[in-house]
Amino acid sequence: MVHSKANEDFLIAEAHAKINLHLEVLGFRSDGFHELAMVMQSINLSDQLKMIKRADNNINLKSNNKEISNGEDNLIIKAAKLLRNKVENTELGVDIELEKNIPIGAGLAGGSTDAAATLLGLNKLWKLNLKTEQLEKLSKEIGSDIPFCISGGRQICFGRGEILEKLEFDQIQLGLILVKDPSIQVSTPVAYKKYKEQFGNSYLKNDKDFEIKRNSIRSNDWSDQSLFDNREEIQNDLQKCVLPMTPEVEKSLNILSRLPNARLVSMSGSGPSCFALFQDFDQANKVLKEHVNEFKRAGLSAWACSMMSSGVELSNEFS
Repeated sequence: MVHSKANEDFLIAEAHAKINLHLEVLGFRSDGFHELAMVMQSINLSDQLKMIKRADNNINLKSNNKEISNGEDNLIIKAAKLLRNKVENTELGVDIELEKNIPIGAGLAGGSTDAAATLLGLNKLWKLNLKTEQLEKLSKEIGSDIPFCISGGRQICFGRGEILEKLEFDQIQLGLILVKDPSIQVSTPVAYKKYKEQFGNSYLKNDKDFEIKRNSIRSNDWSDQSLFDNREEIQNDLQKCVLPMTPEVEKSLNILSRLPNARLVSMSGSGPSCFALFQDFDQANKVLKEHVNEFKRAGLSAWACSMMSSGVELSNEFS
């Protein structure tokens, strides 16, 4: 890819992964999907998308990860074409080069955050001037995690995950150690199917009950770090059904829970990624370095991460 273009013809998007600090499955919506209540948080484990404007209308994608399709089924391509259709200009084109660092099928919204970065990046590169709210609304058509990934930070998420309530707080001090067994992926539809089989009898039945539960979550102070020492308030419902069928998740949680100074230990999303929260990034990084051999022996990939106040960052500087 040529990097000598004028600044306005290329940009880089850093697409941050997310973790679920909290995930509850409330019941079924009228459209047949599950009604969720979540708190999601952006972290600095990120993919990088380099975008160069084309003079023709081709949309091309290449990646450093051979497992990823470069075709029409990729969310990056879907997002680019969705945006082009929205503005009714089929002459727009782009070359996108994806550096994939977020593991695939890990419950970290890797595909969704790449789509979010594509929408934000091309909105700027193609000079479309759409507002963030317009991009969030548009993105619901291709994925329910994408609206969160567009604005990121820490947000309460309802519906299928696309109904967002931004949480305001001054500092994101908490750090975390994130682990994943690279040999496995967990299918999100399978996780929800299993949850329904095991816990469907306890589903809430109507929107009034959903709203009571939503208000309960809104009433928590999600900027209060002491909240993350309280297992009564924090949970991931899907962990209850993924854990018995995925020994690698149990292994990950056991190792994380034994780490010194670990606070909340949880699976993220539908797994299999798991994390332990620490007082700050420096503490998480120190603990990771001290236990790196233990993670290697267990066959786990591990990262020390900090929390981010945004989902995507754009720049015109190539690294």
